[in-house]
Amino acid sequence: MHRPFRLLATGTLLFGALSAPLITQAQDNAAYPTRPVKIVVPFAPAGPTDVMARLIAQKLSDSLGKQFYVENHPGAGGNLGMALVANAAPDGYTLLLVSSSVVVNPSLYEKVPYDVFKSLAPVTLAGSSPNILVVHPSVPAKNVKELIAYIHANPGKVSFASPGFGTTASLAAENFKYALKLDIQPVPFNGAGPALNAVVAGQVQIGFMALPPVTPHLKAGTLRALALTTEKRVAAAPDVPTMAEAGVPGDQISDVMQAVFAPAGTPKPIIDLLQKEIAKAVAAPDVKSKLDSLGFEAIADTPEHFAARIKMEVPKWAKVIEAAKIEKVK
Repeated sequence: MHRPFRLLATGTLLFGALSAPLITQAQDNAAYPTRPVKIVVPFAPAGPTDVMARLIAQKLSDSLGKQFYVENHPGAGGNLGMALVANAAPDGYTLLLVSSSVVVNPSLYEKVPYDVFKSLAPVTLAGSSPNILVVHPSVPAKNVKELIAYIHANPGKVSFASPGFGTTASLAAENFKYALKLDIQPVPFNGAGPALNAVVAGQVQIGFMALPPVTPHLKAGTLRALALTTEKRVAAAPDVPTMAEAGVPGDQISDVMQAVFAPAGTPKPIIDLLQKEIAKAVAAPDVKSKLDSLGFEAIADTPEHFAARIKMEVPKWAKVIEAAKIEKVK
């Protein structure tokens, strides 16, 4: 007579035991964040990704009530920092803010210590910026055609700086070199900051890098801009022509993604919350004004839209690397 009651009681207890961890996890997600959150930037300080990360970190700290702080982990074209996040606990307390290296490195390196499709969860494409071709003022070239003539007149004596292997700036330089069959030597640096400093100091004549850190030097006259790797001109440098306008053949279009990821397995509510708050952050008038002045375009798309772009970007850069006959980094 009492058996149905006993079965019901047993089922209730079993359901309670199974659902307890889920309820606890849901409560934890709802309370997120309860402690400081680390944003890993896999490049040296002062580069465009570092600038973006620090702007976003401050806004997230203000809106979510806990400190979001940046840690720089440069090395191996960003692979070291990306691996650190890929192997972190999927709890929302370790995030990655990275450039296009995340979609380039799988084709550029023989082995990468992460899988962009399996070990990282897309949060949002916070923004992007064009790459720009600049020269030191001592270079006697006022436009791209004059630069090409200068390089042809000095075969093997002209070098170009880039933020390092695995960046779209580096690949933009290789694509430029390949399209025009130029005898110029690459000088990769460990980050945008060191590359920029080398060109400003005149240690390297030419630079391919993202626009944001270059902008102050264009205004100061310590660097001369020759072309942008975009379809159209940008507000931060309205007088600088695109590569197509400068007469460079082939597809020279590239941008620098500023992308946010979490470790794969991070709860969806946390990812959605982060995307929502990052979208608010980059749309804030003070941040947007800063990004516009530096050459960033604020985007902050959904995780799903960003994931679709990643699927397009990986094969795109694989084709560029193959066409330019760039050897994979061991």
